[in-house]
Amino acid sequence: VQLQASGGGLVQAGDSLRLSCAASGGTLSNGHLGWFRQAPGKEREFVAAISWIYGTTAYTNSVMGRFTISRDNAKNTVDLQMNSLKPEDTAVYYCAANVRAYSAIVSKNDYNYPYWGQGTQVTVSS
Repeated sequence: VQLQASGGGLVQAGDSLRLSCAASGGTLSNGHLGWFRQAPGKEREFVAAISWIYGTTAYTNSVMGRFTISRDNAKNTVDLQMNSLKPEDTAVYYCAANVRAYSAIVSKNDYNYPYWGQGTQVTVSS
């Protein structure tokens, strides 16, 4: 499975962005899709994830209420709608997939996601 993340950019605090992760070479219909981010000088951290089968989601506390993860069955994509962006959201955002994850409880651990996209830069200015 190949993942392609897109939608990053430079915005001001309070603005919105929508990231999209497209999968090719396989299906996400039996798995989990997660978004992670890595800011300069910091470790990669979990942002959000969704179970394709159940639609259950999980978010890190700092984005809850501002970010929404969703899936599009027809397009085989997973989007991350980011609202009320803050400078601390600045990072490279990566989508990752576990194509054989049947649990309704999505993992927040990056080691449970074998497939990774190339990352898209999100920069939020104050």
